[in-house]
Amino acid sequence: MKKNLMTVVVLALVLVNLVLTAVLTITILPETKKANELITRVCSAIDLELRSGAVTADTMHVPLDKVSTYDIEEMTINLKDSGDGKKHYATVAVSLSMNTESDGYKEYGGEKLAERLSLIKNQINSIISGYTYEEFTSDQQAVQNAILTGLQQLFDSDFIVSVGFSTVTSQ
Repeated sequence: MKKNLMTVVVLALVLVNLVLTAVLTITILPETKKANELITRVCSAIDLELRSGAVTADTMHVPLDKVSTYDIEEMTINLKDSGDGKKHYATVAVSLSMNTESDGYKEYGGEKLAERLSLIKNQINSIISGYTYEEFTSDQQAVQNAILTGLQQLFDSDFIVSVGFSTVTSQ
């Protein structure tokens, strides 16, 4: 008789624990999401990066003899609609500068980069197409930095140290 009574008590405690866990989850999760959104808005307002800074001052100062470049031929990309009723395009040829002594370069760099050219072009296309004509023409350095950050995230490495446009035409 005692075993059955103990089983019922344990079962009741398990059910109470399950209910309390569900209540805690339901009440805490929305507040956590709100706090994350607030932190994101504050960081964007003061222009901070939430990631661990893939582009740092250290990665930008690579000696010239340790830099290799990879050129991507011209790509024509539709720009985001700016509301003026016209279609805008950008034609860019992109040049990637890579640190030859980085571990990522040994794995992905040099001629191996050609194997992933379609991934790189897709990343560039998706980033540039997120800018309007006015944004693209007024601050091309911001576009290049966004492409650099996107490519560093794509390869999960900082062997690409800078992105440049060898030719740019936009209309």
